[in-house]
Amino acid sequence: MIRVLVADDQAIVRDGLVTLLSVLPDVEVVGEAVDGAEAVRLAGETAPDVVLMDLRMPVLDGAGATARIKAADPSVAVVVLTTFADDASIAGALGAGARGYLTKDAGREELAAAIRSAAAGQSTFAPEVGERLVAGFASAPAAPAPLVDRFAQLTRREAEVLERIAAGRSNAEIARDLFLSVATVKSHVNAIFAKLPARDRAQAIALALGSAPDRP
Repeated sequence: MIRVLVADDQAIVRDGLVTLLSVLPDVEVVGEAVDGAEAVRLAGETAPDVVLMDLRMPVLDGAGATARIKAADPSVAVVVLTTFADDASIAGALGAGARGYLTKDAGREELAAAIRSAAAGQSTFAPEVGERLVAGFASAPAAPAPLVDRFAQLTRREAEVLERIAAGRSNAEIARDLFLSVATVKSHVNAIFAKLPARDRAQAIALALGSAPDRP
């Protein structure tokens, strides 16, 4: 059975998803979250294989929740299910570690396939999301400016940490990459949030990927 946690702040959407998933023979809904913070808490309590995550939620948004869930347990697969398919939303979600990205006009079979693919370690994207990703790669500059040059207020080490945050790496993974302690990485992350207009990892990812301004 694939253990699924559903996170959406709209009760009618959440109830509909739970009803839809409950008829799938290989899926078990292990929890329902009404905001990103509750999704993080329930993910720790219920150990889902897949989290079906809305993006625009109170308390903590879906990208921020995704980053925290992945930091706590990298094996959890997050599939975004949202109304929004703009570049900033896609970049924030994927940068936070989401494995799939669907819009809410997806059909039952498409949703079920995305959950099964995510549980198997594969990615699924809505057609319009895939098109945006391809277009983004096609139009991207061959050699983007290093973050240490784009954000002069950051030290070289802070820029290295930000690069890895944007790649979806957890604090523990960044610590291993850079041969630092987790406490030191956390200190660098806090310094990045203080120096950039970013309240959380999702906003820092958006800045690093160039989908948000680098000033208030």
